[in-house]
Amino acid sequence: MLAIDAGNSKTDVAIVAADGTVLGDARGGGFQPPVVGVAEAVAGLAPLVALAAHEAGIAVDAPPLVEQVSACLANADFPVEEQQLELALRAYGWGRHTHVANDTFAILRAGVAEPRGVAVVCGAGINCVGMLPDGRTARFPAIGRISGDWGGGGYLSEEALWWAARAEDGRGEPTALATALPAHFGLSSMYALIEALHLEVVPAAARHELVPVLFRVADGGDPVARRIVERQAQEITALAQVALRRLDLLESDAVVVLGGGVLAARHPLLLDGVTARLAAVAPRAVARVVGAPPVLGAALLGMDRVGADPAAVARLRQHFGAGETSADVPADTPANAADPAGR
Repeated sequence: MLAIDAGNSKTDVAIVAADGTVLGDARGGGFQPPVVGVAEAVAGLAPLVALAAHEAGIAVDAPPLVEQVSACLANADFPVEEQQLELALRAYGWGRHTHVANDTFAILRAGVAEPRGVAVVCGAGINCVGMLPDGRTARFPAIGRISGDWGGGGYLSEEALWWAARAEDGRGEPTALATALPAHFGLSSMYALIEALHLEVVPAAARHELVPVLFRVADGGDPVARRIVERQAQEITALAQVALRRLDLLESDAVVVLGGGVLAARHPLLLDGVTARLAAVAPRAVARVVGAPPVLGAALLGMDRVGADPAAVARLRQHFGAGETSADVPADTPANAADPAGR
């Protein structure tokens, strides 16, 4: 099997034998069809597949390389986009069978012992999916404000800047963000930071660095910063609640997998807010931060489709350090050094 997890910032591929042994793998850059087009984005996967195949001792000039291709891809937000990407992948002939899903499904599958549960990913943006063993799924468009989204590193940095700007010029209430955000870049005021961002003296990509600053100010008790973080917890819980309801899991034992850089940072204020709100709406659900790489989830989804032996599944999980039955890490695990900016 060829497993592909292609996110906005990085791509992992792995070739897995029928017994769960990882024969070859490779890592590359981000996967962005909206920027470069479907054909070019999929073409960018070819060198990685070739590297993994070479490591596995498989001749890439004699496709099909594998029986099953299981690809979880960023920007596959609608079924029609999944179909377009699946057709493009099939054209390369890497597998006899090919299946494409949104990359959030990889994070979900990596965090549950069976294909049953819900995942909320809060990284640069925010998304949520759910699935059941019978094939039913729950999902959201997750393409920004026009699809009702709020949250993720991009939103949090913008929100922090908005409140800080208004605090400095008097339109809004006071907040320590007004001094903490510019100070992060060695600037003395929000006016200076706004000018630097506008003129690209501080590049737009550097805004993600403000997310840890937001959390640090919230830790200090600043009311505005705390409200932003609490709003994020509310949005994460709302997505999980709706997905659980759609799958008739709201009153059942279920795992809610939490992934993405913002959640992987395990900030206590955010995670405590999520777990408390989740307990109120789905008391039998368990929130956990996923600890395994999403490419494991892509591989497990492929194994689900071919009915792999449990021993093979266990071997694959062991390879990725995820244990035999669970790749989850309890949400109350002490904070680590993960990047809360969503990179």
